[in-house]
Amino acid sequence: MKRKNAVMTVATGFLLFLLTSAVSVTFALFAYGRLEQRGASLGTIALVMLLVVVFLAIIFTIADVIRRRITVDKPTEQILSATERIAAGDFSVRLQTEHHYENYDQYDEIKENINLMAAELRKSEVLKSDFISNVSHELKTPLSIIHSYAELLKKEDLDEELRKKYCDILVQASKRLSDLVTNILKLNKLENQKLLPELSKFSLDECLAERVIALEELIEKKALTLDVSLDEMEVYSSKSYLEIVFSNLLSNAIKFTNEGGRVALTCKKEGKNAVVCVEDNGCGISAETGKHIFDKFYQGDTSHAKEGNGLGLALVKKVIDVLGGEISVQSEEGKGSAFTVVLKDAVV
Repeated sequence: MKRKNAVMTVATGFLLFLLTSAVSVTFALFAYGRLEQRGASLGTIALVMLLVVVFLAIIFTIADVIRRRITVDKPTEQILSATERIAAGDFSVRLQTEHHYENYDQYDEIKENINLMAAELRKSEVLKSDFISNVSHELKTPLSIIHSYAELLKKEDLDEELRKKYCDILVQASKRLSDLVTNILKLNKLENQKLLPELSKFSLDECLAERVIALEELIEKKALTLDVSLDEMEVYSSKSYLEIVFSNLLSNAIKFTNEGGRVALTCKKEGKNAVVCVEDNGCGISAETGKHIFDKFYQGDTSHAKEGNGLGLALVKKVIDVLGGEISVQSEEGKGSAFTVVLKDAVV
């Protein structure tokens, strides 16, 4: 489309130039013929011919100036004005195209690109503002807890049981703060491609078993039934990256499942793909929550907000994207959730 429009623009300009030249020559020849019929002298003919050419040149120059004003100067000024506003931080700029999409010229294409750029910059600005706001809130909560309980610990008449309880709360708050900072740094490095995966061959089923063992205490604490079905397989991927993914998915399944509930972990081959599913019969999520489940700081179930910071699934999604895989979720409120990870062409 762009190539076709560019060729049409050049062809139109060439035809206008030919038409202008043809009209000028035609008028000049007509004037010459009329003067010659009347027996005018060569000097008179030359002078009249000069005046005709000058007059036509002035007319066509004025017409070209008007044409350029409409077709070149006006859109150029609009584009310059828009880029100046964007450079000044105004991302609400939107330019109106002059033609229908099928007949776009190069200026229309530039305007459309500027509109897209402004929209993306506006989206990035909103995301950045939301991110800063959310980070500030998430930092403030554990810091407030640390400050409050540190003040309580200063009391001399505090009994040992309360002192231990306050110390445990301080440890939990500091861990939450540490996890938040760690996840923010990981996300930032992933998004800026500063943290590249180290790929190697390893046993995926052993990696998953290790993640389960690491969470065994939490599973036993809530008396959960754990169903595990792991096909033996070796994959070529990043073990450290996948540990982030499966730790988050398993810990979320445990967190959102009531005591005595069920969590299932399966791993199977589908051709060259490895498919891992983490399923629970916990609280589940609504369809609306499902649309935003991988957004930063989004927490569908605010009753568990104190247990996380809303970055876990955003980090999981980013890791899977970097590894070239896919992640999907199927869920129903009150019936549980199933997160499925597909590692494409990973099985060796």
